[in-house]
Amino acid sequence: MNISNRTITIDNVHVPRFLYGTAWKEDQTARLVELALQQGFHGIDTANQRKHYHEAAVGKAVCAAIDSGVIERDALFCQTKFTFHRGQDHRLPYDPRAPIATQVEQSFALSLEHLGVETIDSYLLHGPTTSLGLASDDWEAWKAIESIHENGRARLIGVSNFSVEQLRLLCSEARVLPRFVQNRCYAVRGWDRAIRQLCFENGLTYQGFSLLTANRAELSSSTIKQIAKRHSRTPAQIVFRFALDVGMIPLTGTTNADRMSADLSVFDFQLGPDEIEEIEHLALH
Repeated sequence: MNISNRTITIDNVHVPRFLYGTAWKEDQTARLVELALQQGFHGIDTANQRKHYHEAAVGKAVCAAIDSGVIERDALFCQTKFTFHRGQDHRLPYDPRAPIATQVEQSFALSLEHLGVETIDSYLLHGPTTSLGLASDDWEAWKAIESIHENGRARLIGVSNFSVEQLRLLCSEARVLPRFVQNRCYAVRGWDRAIRQLCFENGLTYQGFSLLTANRAELSSSTIKQIAKRHSRTPAQIVFRFALDVGMIPLTGTTNADRMSADLSVFDFQLGPDEIEEIEHLALH
């Protein structure tokens, strides 16, 4: 994995180091995704889960941005997910009576249609069916995702909302290793340090979401405020810069153009080793 300023290269795929998340935006999805692309984001994260995402509206924005010359398709990283029935509402992207592998295929085909693309850059399993271990449905879904990757329709694959135990089990038995692990990232859990360590040991890349909303107390802590003042930055920028400095790909879902620009400006500075260490242990004292 080669690291440059704003991208990393994984299996010859250029992956932006900062993604724009599209959950919970409903009828504002297309406008906000197009705005994010205009502000400089090159990576979009979504899911074929109408309960929380509007994937078709993401595709509308992507097509508009490409057509208007805001971004070229080759420069855009599109990531979406397969979500099991229990994580969906009544607007299912597949036949719930079909075998799991067929559900994955149906959901993936619809994602291609929604996004208006021929290939998905990253396709994730949007959480396992159980909180402990991996069930037969999880393995069936993962094998279907492996097949999609092996025939070239998804350039990279990964998982979301996995525990350490589940990730270790997947890595020990999968035919194709996940390239990404995307989790909600809590400071009180050491910023998901155990998962990050397992990612490092297996050559995987960690994606962190809810870095701000899951850590409101930490953002207002004296430690973060002092570091922010030292760098003439906001607490949010300090947390995002920290994420980059420890090897994460952070996600932001801001709906404000100025904050989109401010988020991307975290590539313009770095934290010192002592500051990174302070933030690593911020909520563990």
